[in-house]
Amino acid sequence: MNKVLVICGPTASGKTKLAIDVAKQLNTDIISADSMCIYKGLDVGTAKPTLQEMQNVKHHLLDVCNFNETFSVSDYENLAFPIINEIISFGKVPIICGGTGFYINALLFEQNFGCAPQSKQLREKYEKVLQDEGSAYLHFLLEQVDGESASLLHQNDTKRVIRALEIFDLTGKPKSSYKQELLPRFDYTAISIDYDRQELYDRINLRVENMLKSGLVDEVKGLIAKGLTVSSQCMQGIGYKEVYGYINGEYSYEDMVSTLKQNTRRYAKRQITFFKKLKNIIWLKKDEATVDNVISLMQR
Repeated sequence: MNKVLVICGPTASGKTKLAIDVAKQLNTDIISADSMCIYKGLDVGTAKPTLQEMQNVKHHLLDVCNFNETFSVSDYENLAFPIINEIISFGKVPIICGGTGFYINALLFEQNFGCAPQSKQLREKYEKVLQDEGSAYLHFLLEQVDGESASLLHQNDTKRVIRALEIFDLTGKPKSSYKQELLPRFDYTAISIDYDRQELYDRINLRVENMLKSGLVDEVKGLIAKGLTVSSQCMQGIGYKEVYGYINGEYSYEDMVSTLKQNTRRYAKRQITFFKKLKNIIWLKKDEATVDNVISLMQR
C-alpha cells in the first residue's frame, strides 16, 4: 500500500511550518487540507502560506476556486486523488497538511456501510435538493431525522450527508445503526503537535492579533467590494464572518476581536477532539516535533 504523511491538528499549532520543513528534507510536495485555503483572495484570515514561507516547496489545492463558489468534499477528493497518485508515481511521499478533518478523513478512508441498502433514485432526489436549496438545507434535513449523523458530518460533506439521508429513507434507521467500516486507502503516518491547552490558546490569540495587523479587515472589505455576501459559502469561515459583522455594524471593533479569538479557540478545541479519534495518530510535544523525528516515525 502506498505511503502518505499527514501533518494535521488544531489551528496555530505550527503544522504548516513542520510540513514545509519535512517536505524540503524529502523533496516532495504538500497537499493542503484546509477548507478555507481553497478560496482565492482569502489569504490573511486563513494564514495561507506566502511564497516566501513555502520555501520553494510545491503546495497543491490552494486558491482553487473563487470566494463566491461552493466547494464540497467530493470536489476536494476529485482534485486531491490525482495529485496524490502523481506524487506517488514519482516515488515520493505526499504530505497532506491541514486542519480540516473531514477532508483528511475523505482522503485516508473509504467508508463502507456493509449491508445498508442503496437507491440511485433517492440519491438523485437529494442531489436535486442540494442543487436547488444548497448544502445547509440538505444538512438541516438530516438533522431532522438523524441528529447523530448530522453532528458528525460537515454540511459541505454533501456526498455523505446524502448517503445518510438515503439510508434513513430506505430503512427508517439512522446511519449510525449500521456497522461502519473505515477502509484505509493508504499506508499513512499521521502526526499532530500537542500543545498545552493554555499555550495553544495564547498562540491563537496572538495569531488573531497579527492577522488584524496584517490587514484582515481590509481583505474582507476588498472581498465585499467584489461581491462577497453573508450567504457565500466561505463566510462560514472563522475570521471572515466576525470581520464581516464588524464592517456591517454588528460588532464594535473590540467585540469583534474578542469574538474572533473566542470562536477560534472553540474551533481549535473541536479540531483536537476530531483528530484524537483519527486511528493511529501520533501526538508530539512541540520539542519533539522535529523533521528527524517525523521521518523516523514514517519509517517504522
